[in-house]
Amino acid sequence: MSWKLAYHANCWGALGGNAVGVTSITQLTYRTFGDMERAVGEIGEAGYTGTELFDGNLLDYEGRIKDFAAVLGAAGVRLVAVYSGGNFIFDDVLAEELARIERAAAAAAALGAEHLVVGGGAKRAAGRKPDDIKRLGAALEKVVAIARPKGLTAHYHPHLTTIVEGPAEVREVFAETSIDFCPDTAHLAAAGGDIPTLLQEHKDRISYVHLKGWQKEPFAFTPLDQGTLDMGAIVRTLQALGYDGWVTTELDSWPDPKGAARQSLAFLRSFGGSR
Repeated sequence: MSWKLAYHANCWGALGGNAVGVTSITQLTYRTFGDMERAVGEIGEAGYTGTELFDGNLLDYEGRIKDFAAVLGAAGVRLVAVYSGGNFIFDDVLAEELARIERAAAAAAALGAEHLVVGGGAKRAAGRKPDDIKRLGAALEKVVAIARPKGLTAHYHPHLTTIVEGPAEVREVFAETSIDFCPDTAHLAAAGGDIPTLLQEHKDRISYVHLKGWQKEPFAFTPLDQGTLDMGAIVRTLQALGYDGWVTTELDSWPDPKGAARQSLAFLRSFGGSR
């Protein structure tokens, strides 16, 4: 296994968003309400060489990117990716959402990141309209166009509470867009997906991966060596497919984030040479 291993900084505080976004779509970022400098330091101490941040946390450093570059350098950690998202199906606000994503992409590119990851596709109160997947696909093509000139690879991340949760919706949306696929093992499994099968089916579109453990009852996200999900089978499938890119472990909430990071790293290293 020649994977480069990263850990998402989202576990070092409560998850949420920028409340100003309720009335200003351009400001509607994801956010971890925690100390990102501590998070990056502890991710490095845990043994990872990369990290991913939410767009809101990264944009806190907009205009002073060198300050965050120094934090990364001191920790021996690279910024691998930034995570953003949007409703993507509402024409009136799409330009505002894309403007925000473009700012996040520019900040990530300035720090040498490789990947831009987005989730989304709003669930309407009255239910999905027949062309919503097509609208989402068209918006994702615009995300690809934002990422490419900045040297970033754009990825779509299916997510619970959006119109793309399980395998059928994944197939639908990828018929409408050229964007790469960033599978999140926990979200896809919770939506009824068989993860090894999905990885095999979409192997040609996978150039970045989120690994997350999942416990079915009671519902919870877990370190990789805990929970209901057979992470060993997932790792072996990626190995068999010859995957050799960045793998980011993600855990939305845990009482001891650094301890959980070390726990998941030990699990991955048990499969052989990561870096």
